[in-house]
Amino acid sequence: MFEAEQKVVEEKINQYCREKSYPAPELRWTWIPFSGQWGISTSFFQLASKSFGGEKGNVPQRAQQIAADLAELLKDAQGFSQIEAVKGYLNLIFSREDYMQRVIDTVLEKGADFGRGERNHQQWMVEFSQPNTHKAFHVGHLRSAILGDVLARILDYAGYDVVRANYPGDMGLHVIKWLWNYMKYHRGEKPEKDFTKWMGALYAEASRRLEENPELDSEVRALYARWDKRDPEVVELWKETREWSLEGFKEIYDLLDIKFDRYYFNSMFEDPGREIVEQLIKEGIAEDDRPEGGAVVVKIDEKLGLKAEKYRVFVVLRSDSTALYATEDLGLARQKFTDYPQLERSLYVVDVRQSLHFQQLFKTLELAGYPWAERCQHVAYELVNLPGNVVMASRDGTVVLLEDLIREATERALQVVREKNPDLSEEQKLEIAQAVGIGAIKYPMLSRESTKVVTFDWESALDFNGQAAPYIQYAYVRAGSILRKAGGAVPTSVRPEYPLQEAEVALVDLISRIPNEVQKAARDLKPLVITSLAFELAQAFNDFYGQCPVLQAEEPIRSSRIRLVAAARQALANSLALLGITAPQAM
Repeated sequence: MFEAEQKVVEEKINQYCREKSYPAPELRWTWIPFSGQWGISTSFFQLASKSFGGEKGNVPQRAQQIAADLAELLKDAQGFSQIEAVKGYLNLIFSREDYMQRVIDTVLEKGADFGRGERNHQQWMVEFSQPNTHKAFHVGHLRSAILGDVLARILDYAGYDVVRANYPGDMGLHVIKWLWNYMKYHRGEKPEKDFTKWMGALYAEASRRLEENPELDSEVRALYARWDKRDPEVVELWKETREWSLEGFKEIYDLLDIKFDRYYFNSMFEDPGREIVEQLIKEGIAEDDRPEGGAVVVKIDEKLGLKAEKYRVFVVLRSDSTALYATEDLGLARQKFTDYPQLERSLYVVDVRQSLHFQQLFKTLELAGYPWAERCQHVAYELVNLPGNVVMASRDGTVVLLEDLIREATERALQVVREKNPDLSEEQKLEIAQAVGIGAIKYPMLSRESTKVVTFDWESALDFNGQAAPYIQYAYVRAGSILRKAGGAVPTSVRPEYPLQEAEVALVDLISRIPNEVQKAARDLKPLVITSLAFELAQAFNDFYGQCPVLQAEEPIRSSRIRLVAAARQALANSLALLGITAPQAM
């Protein structure tokens, strides 16, 4: 925000070095840790070392002398309240009033784009969600869907070209079991609504029937054989019923505001995966033990010459030559880089229990000589528990369905909305309740380290006074209410010519951090950075609201604070948008 002033300073430093016959300095500016004022700093140790023949004992003194000379030279530089030399560093302290004005002006000028990075022309794929068709979409699927979506949002906002990919499991024993149960006991039936709930119930029923009557397994195996031969009846029924699942998934994704650019299905990669396995055998990377009744395996540690066990043995094809997840994942990885040859990174957002699988997969691809193998990355996450450590198990039906969770969240939020806003129409109340309820579900999935278990409970998720989405949403609504009471129009730019309160300064500081925090979240693949920032913004805004009168203040303080309220509201909106959480107009 002080780019012009910084360039003037840099030119004067360069001119100083030319006059002293010093080498051109390599200026690396860093932010001075915030302590009530803002500033940047650069050191002159490298310049001192180059300029005085590397006399190590004198470098600190020389660096301090250069910094002191420059502090004197720049003492009248515009835009800075203080310029000082400290132990070989030159510190430029911005004028608090100018900094505050520029931050607010920039936020209000850029609006929804405040914090957005320049396009870096790096293409990244984020593969996430990966539900199984012919099963329920339950809370166990929730974290991958939400985490992957928010990583994609953050990467896109940071400047990456993002491809959002989904990889549903549309074939396997679970599908054959479902089809067997449907053909035998439910032929001709079709759900009218709640697709995933109905599909999940039939899958649980199939598992129960087979557990009670193990002799029926032979019928399932026979149906699998028909699938392998691509029996037209089985294939057509599979296509039709798969669409039912996908339609149900779409309803849930629409509710969660999650979108995909590309769908891959595991059924697409049985044959391509087998091709890669055959190539691995031919090149001596995989060992074919099928003639002796074994599987096809890659002894990765042995191939790498590792004495300690690390990657173990990767099974890439069953003894009967049927495909495994590993087989299909080999084909999927190759297809991604065929479809997107410029892909810089392929992220797999999959739970932590698959960590070894992905280590084996990527290392096998590397052994096979695929140059892009090192660009594949597993983003692991831990599971979601409900109070009482409820375990998800689709086969016996002991699942909490996602649509039921959303429904309950909305109903709980609706009770609060009705109390706070009795004058709103029922339609408005329901719309707000859904935004609050879904926000309450999403935030806990993102506000912990991805590798830590999330235990979901309603009391903390719907907390209007704690670290939860409703608290942040309510701060946004409160800011909007202040602006409406102020008449709606935001005053023109004004420099705050009055003693700034610490609550104002702290709020401006947090707002100004958004661009850097977005880049940090993208670099580290950590939505937690944004959830923490959004909460701190809401806290800082509430502190400001409690300590600094806005509408009752005299001019020009009133105009300055109204603009700060508008900037804070925009900052909260941008933070919530990065988390896929709606910023409601009322609560």
